[in-house]
Amino acid sequence: MPVDWSSERIVVTGGAGFLGSFVVEALRQRGCPAPVVPRSRDYDLRREADIVRLLKDARPHLIIHLAAVVGGIGANRENPGRFFYDNLMMGAQLMEQARLAGVAKVVAIGTVCSYPKFAPVPFREDDLWNGYPEETNAPYGLAKKMLLVQSQAYRQQYGFNSIFLLPVNLYGPGDNFDPHTSHVIPALIKKCVDAVVSGAHEIVVWGTGGATREFLYVEDAAEAVVLAAERYDGAEPVNVGAGQEISIRNLLDLIAQLTGFEGRIVWDASKPDGQPRRMLDTSRAATCFGFVAKTPFDEGLGRTIEWYRRAGGSGGQHP
Repeated sequence: MPVDWSSERIVVTGGAGFLGSFVVEALRQRGCPAPVVPRSRDYDLRREADIVRLLKDARPHLIIHLAAVVGGIGANRENPGRFFYDNLMMGAQLMEQARLAGVAKVVAIGTVCSYPKFAPVPFREDDLWNGYPEETNAPYGLAKKMLLVQSQAYRQQYGFNSIFLLPVNLYGPGDNFDPHTSHVIPALIKKCVDAVVSGAHEIVVWGTGGATREFLYVEDAAEAVVLAAERYDGAEPVNVGAGQEISIRNLLDLIAQLTGFEGRIVWDASKPDGQPRRMLDTSRAATCFGFVAKTPFDEGLGRTIEWYRRAGGSGGQHP
């Protein structure tokens, strides 16, 4: 049955963040008048009492749980305990209190970091439990994967409707460009744009460049989340991605071309590459709720680079 978004009361945790802001906009475009976006200064989702108060204040029919403590390889290596605890507590307590409050549906967002380090490429949802995640982001990936366990257990025992999505790395306008916590695309864009602005003739990049990644434009990801909220009520996890991979070396070549950086690239092989390869099998999303990524990669990169330039970036913080 089609959803009447105009009458839905929706909470979007993390709705002021990168993906969340696009999800909120996609909901508004569908007629949802005012999704509730809890801010951490008002509701600390690691605290049960704050979650109870949020649900009492908002009385949602639907919760889209995007809030996460997350970063790139460096941030994961420096904060494994925090990333595990904060993400586990937010997810587990939110779903339990949503069940107790009679929320009709929860859309839980996982991560590609939950997959085994050496999962066959493309990653299929059935391979999710066939090994341990890549070590640098395993605590984060496992904490998020517990949302899947909880979703399936609650469906089995309580008949609770919670679905679980596994997005790949996202990118796009509004991404986090802080060099201490950013993911690979904003980190590389910042290095190249800042080098062009400053006249630097060399940039240094982590790893060997040999690892591969898949990237999904943030507007496409937001569309996938809303489509799943609207059309999918299944127990099985669903990959959300573009179904294409690119090596970090080729990614940097493309970003250098689009930004006009013509200097020397130095690869620091003493730093980790992370998981050797990442690419998702996205057929389940297409079958179950009709999602297929639409934004060409070079077009999405161009928009992201332009956003960073307009935001004034050659500083060290998020523009």
